[in-house]
Amino acid sequence: MKRNLTHYSLNASVLALLVCLSAPTAQAQNPLESPAYQDTTKTAEQRAADLVSRMSLEEKAAQLINDAPAIPRLGVREYNWWNEGLHGVAAHGYATVFPQAVGMAATFDEPLIHRVADTISVEFRAKYVASRHRFGGSDWFRGLTVWSPNINIFRDPRWGRGQETYGEDPYLTARIGVAFVKGLQGEDPVYYRTIATPKHYAVHSGPEASRHRDNINPSRYDLEDTYLPAFRATIVEGKAVSIMCAYNAIDGQPACANDDLLVKHLRQDWGFKGFVVSDCDAVGDIYYKTSHHYRPTPEEGVTVAYQAGTDLICGNANEADHVASAVRKGILPESLVDTALVRLFSARFKLGQFDPPAQVFPAITADDYDTQANRDFSQHVAESAMVLLKNDGLLPLKSEPRTIAVIGPNADTMDSLVGNYNGDPSHPVTVLAGIKARFPNATVRYAQGSGLIDPVMTAVPDDSFCRDKDCAAKGVTASHFASPEMSGTAQKSAAEAGIHQAWKGEQRSGAVRYDGYLTAPESGEYRFRYDANGGYRIWVNDKLVVDAWRVDWRPSIATGAVRLEAGSRNAIRVESFQRQAAGDEKLVWSLPSDTGAQEAVAAAKESDLVIFVAGLSQRVEGEEMRVETPGFSGGDRTSLDLPPVQQKVLEQVSATGKPVVLVLINGSALSVNWADKNVPAIVEAWYPGGQGGAAVARLIAGDFSPAGRLPVTFYRSADQIPAFTDYTMKGRTYRYFKGEALYPFGYGLSYTKFSYAPAKLSAAKVAGNGEVTVSVDVTNSGARDGDEVVQLYLSHPGQKDTPIRALARFDRIHLKAGETKTVTFTLDSRALSTVNADGSRSVKPGKVNLWLGGGQPDQRPGLAKAPGIATTLTVTSAQTLEP
Repeated sequence: MKRNLTHYSLNASVLALLVCLSAPTAQAQNPLESPAYQDTTKTAEQRAADLVSRMSLEEKAAQLINDAPAIPRLGVREYNWWNEGLHGVAAHGYATVFPQAVGMAATFDEPLIHRVADTISVEFRAKYVASRHRFGGSDWFRGLTVWSPNINIFRDPRWGRGQETYGEDPYLTARIGVAFVKGLQGEDPVYYRTIATPKHYAVHSGPEASRHRDNINPSRYDLEDTYLPAFRATIVEGKAVSIMCAYNAIDGQPACANDDLLVKHLRQDWGFKGFVVSDCDAVGDIYYKTSHHYRPTPEEGVTVAYQAGTDLICGNANEADHVASAVRKGILPESLVDTALVRLFSARFKLGQFDPPAQVFPAITADDYDTQANRDFSQHVAESAMVLLKNDGLLPLKSEPRTIAVIGPNADTMDSLVGNYNGDPSHPVTVLAGIKARFPNATVRYAQGSGLIDPVMTAVPDDSFCRDKDCAAKGVTASHFASPEMSGTAQKSAAEAGIHQAWKGEQRSGAVRYDGYLTAPESGEYRFRYDANGGYRIWVNDKLVVDAWRVDWRPSIATGAVRLEAGSRNAIRVESFQRQAAGDEKLVWSLPSDTGAQEAVAAAKESDLVIFVAGLSQRVEGEEMRVETPGFSGGDRTSLDLPPVQQKVLEQVSATGKPVVLVLINGSALSVNWADKNVPAIVEAWYPGGQGGAAVARLIAGDFSPAGRLPVTFYRSADQIPAFTDYTMKGRTYRYFKGEALYPFGYGLSYTKFSYAPAKLSAAKVAGNGEVTVSVDVTNSGARDGDEVVQLYLSHPGQKDTPIRALARFDRIHLKAGETKTVTFTLDSRALSTVNADGSRSVKPGKVNLWLGGGQPDQRPGLAKAPGIATTLTVTSAQTLEP
């Protein structure tokens, strides 16, 4: 529950006097002297320790919850630690929305992503400045502690939250993660601009439905080789001030009470000095009977979390009572509470929340967010992220078409731009809008064609309803209730024309039930959905066809099918409850005749070019969702194929013989096998951000040469990989997958060509504790300027149970037509090392094969080969590495 507290403004002398008179643990001092925590000459840790020493146990416990209340007598403002900044300031109104995280990884561009995070941190500060009357405090999603980036490994393409990650490779994830952390926190010697929180530590990567109870037993090899490297890098190199522990258990211990993760690795091996925040309700999972039930009582649950080093609890405010109770019962030492609080308040001091606003980043103003320059930059990042998967010469367009058909469920929706954990773009550009703007002289025809998982759905006309089976009266009966339970007698019942509701006002607890009869205009299968902001249920002829009652924070697109006969009159009931303060809702359906597909085919026939915008959205892939439909389950996916309804329309449109550009908008791999064989051009656009539609249009027009690379493997089918619940890495990702991928990790086409000269090593042999440089001359041998992503892969042919190959370095460079640049990489002992079965890391003597190129050396037959060059290095001695 949120707390509404009175805000106080006291001068230093009065405040000091009140502190001395009221603080039960304060040491005696001159009432005219300011307390030590207000002394800006002291370190953040010293100030924090002094402040914590003045708090009562109840005050201390309350500060350990993410929605921490004010302590007016000490001048402590309320502060909510929960803020999201995955690809822009989230859940705080208008902000620059960059491409989703997986798209940012596709840029393979560390400096670019550092600049993205730097921009996001400025926008966080700008919005904080805009709430200057709350300086030092914040409400939900209004603070400076940013719970990003998500650096979990996208080990399985079925995971719905994989879109939030930087892909499947530990090294790429580490490099992009470090760049993002450094960009968020800034380089100011006194204050952090924001605080970054890499998450979810560790091994977290689906399935969503069981994440609160899963116990994962990774091998020591997989833990050190795959799951931990990015976390180590963001802590050791990135200097992240915070880290979030995960829901799942590892080897029987919940992540937020896991000694191996939080004590040995994090604080002992990596030297972490910051604070650990739990994922939301993860501490509750420690003792919930339906979760891990690792401890029998709440007091014992919070105790093991704090003993392991968790500092801040996100979730139930009752956990504060459990902490206080555990201390009083002698289960939890108060000294552990104090240690956690000093870490937390040290962070707040380093954010400048207790210092005069004028001296904390004074150059950042309240207007420094969602600027035109930032939106232009977002478009540039979107262009850098796009991957050209296939091109039979259709792209770039040779001239502007006279007529263009833009078709598909993702062609003209906000969902297709933003992904999840997003802000709101103030000037969104969908693909349809981008095509219209880029090709102003063309006639652009739009047809949705299909929905994401269903045919096109439209509002059920009012004249389809009757209040009785004999249709003596038109409309339906609407009964309004005070609560979602709809218990007792309705507050009012009245006849209404149709099934549509406009919620108004601030009340969020109402519900409505519609009863009537529906006349079917055609024979065949109908699909129904209530386009709602809250939960809903639909019955047809007393059969429950849709149950989306327990939705989470996202509107559901769940539908249900029923066969009806033309002219039949069918009993219908719809129930919904209010979730948002205001919003329009309506009953929608798809007819058996599928007019949406017919309109798409007609638009294609009348056009010179078809741009088919297909894929997914956060409505079907995401976090712990209530989506149960073929191909999807709980936010995860059960199939990697394009949803059947989209595939059907794509084939129908392609059958017209018109050239088709397939634009995929999604956060995870799609097995577009049919399209790869039958569509001349395929573009992977990810969730491209607020200006993504303009970027897509410019790529198609040839305004830039695409250079994005896949940060994940596009498999041909989910049948090629192990079970989703199997966390072993064998058979997963390009590093251990021995099958034939549709499109491999690191793959991406260009509008120009590149060639590589023979690689040069600074030495042919290197000791295990030494380092070697490898350089290569790269030439743009094509006719257009463009970027090349130079990738260095290593393999260790003499060693067993090591990756087939592993990305060791990469660099994105820009080359004018005919230009040559030398790219140099340095390989140190960590880059040359491999992981042993016991989890230790060492450099071993023997041959190391190197490949430098625009992708991996091996690709499936018929796929454009990445240019590159191979060479070999010899390691002459062994070396054991520190953890």
